[in-house]
This record gives sequence, C-alpha cells and structure tokens, in this order.
Amino acid sequence: MSTDAIVLLRDDHKEIRRLFREFAQTGEAAVAARGQIADKIIAALTVHTYIENETMYPEVRRLLPELEDDVLESYEEHHVADVLVSELAAMDADNERFVAKMTVLIENVTHHMDEEEQDWFPKVRAGLNRKQLSELGARMIEQKKSAPRSPAQPSALKKSIDAVIS
Repeated sequence: MSTDAIVLLRDDHKEIRRLFREFAQTGEAAVAARGQIADKIIAALTVHTYIENETMYPEVRRLLPELEDDVLESYEEHHVADVLVSELAAMDADNERFVAKMTVLIENVTHHMDEEEQDWFPKVRAGLNRKQLSELGARMIEQKKSAPRSPAQPSALKKSIDAVIS
C-alpha cells in the first residue's frame, strides 16, 4: 500500500465517487437502500475531510505558501460539504428534501475532487518531494484510524466550528 498522500487522497476520491454512483442508481422506492448508502457517504466524507483539514491542508500551506489561496478555498468547500453532511445525517431518507440535498452535496464534492485532481494535486506534487508526500500519507493513514465517522462526533464538530470562526 502506498503512503503517498496524493495517491491516498485519490483512492478516497475513487471510493467516494463509487458511493455517489451507487446512490444515484437507487430507485425512488429504494428508501432504505438510499439511507444506507447515504450513511456510507457521510462516514467516508467525514473521515476524508477530517484528514485533509487536519494534516494535508495545514502542511501544504506551511510548506508551499504560494498555494495558500487554494488551501483556503478548499477549507471553504469542505465547510459547505460539512454543513450538508450534518443536515443529511439528521434527516430520514424518506424526507422530501433528502435526495435534493444529497444531489447538491454530490455536485459540490465532485467539483471539489475534480479541482483537486486536475489543478491542486499537480501543484502539490511539483512542490513536495517523495519523502514529504510519503510522510504526509503515513500521518493520514494513522489519523484515519481515529478520525470521526459521523459529523456529530466531537472532533468533527470541532472541525466544523473551527471552519466557521477562523
């Protein structure tokens, strides 16, 4: 298993995109399945945004200050996703706004992942060496073990509050 930070984040993106496709393929009558897939999306996004916000973004900001604007934009995009994830986690899958809210989340997160993969990751790869990317990745792998999986967990709530007040 690679410890390259960008490879790890791309792998997360692949899994999140797979879950998005799975959600989109559920029929209107599949309320229970839709809720179960949504729970997986919520957990995956909560972990992913946590490790990026806690490790990847601060380190890239420190090591590559010329990418600060990109990092700040990413924090804001995560904040929007965190709000939607929190709202979805509190909703029943049969709520009339559930699918619409999930659709908005999927659109926003897909845009964010596309931007990272096409623009930001190449800049980070050009600015950091293999050892730095490997060390970042190793930290993120370790951090995933204790990362929140629900937006209601204290560490996830702290991340959301920090995004609002900082």
